Amino acid sequence: MAIDRRRTLRGALAGGIAAGAWALQQPLDKRAFASRYDDVELLGRFATGTRDGWYLPGFAAHAANGALFGAVYTQVAPHLPGPPAARGAQVALLEHLALWPAGRLSDRFHPGRERLPVLTGSRRAFWQAVWRHALFGVLLGELEARLNRPAPTEEPEPSYEYRPSANGHGNLEHAVRVDSGNPPE
Repeated sequence: MAIDRRRTLRGALAGGIAAGAWALQQPLDKRAFASRYDDVELLGRFATGTRDGWYLPGFAAHAANGALFGAVYTQVAPHLPGPPAARGAQVALLEHLALWPAGRLSDRFHPGRERLPVLTGSRRAFWQAVWRHALFGVLLGELEARLNRPAPTEEPEPSYEYRPSANGHGNLEHAVRVDSGNPPE
């Protein structure tokens, strides 16, 4: 199976943009779900530990994760049923359900765990992550489909001289055939 590099890069771009949108809307969903859970902070504090200055490294890591996810997604998307938004959401939510139990590891071993909310057993954080993954997936699916849309194919010109008229009924001159008395070949 050959991998189309351009398609993969466009998928990565779609994933990076979708992850950026996820990160930028987090302040709103933190209020809506009444949860401090923040993926950018989780990743940023992994890099910086307990120090401040975690936002930029966290945002970069989050966007990079989204780009990697988008690059992989673009390879499987054509084989999935449904419209692009549904395909993207389906894959992103499956990833969420598969990796959510790893929150226990974060609660126990993350270097910045003292400043992070506990994820284990938090229904608010779980549903907050469901929302985020659904948003990411819908955006990824739509962006990837638009960026990797096949080029429109032009209809080939007819290989004969006859061209139909603008009204679609042809040319009257071609409607009557005049034979020269020779039998058709």
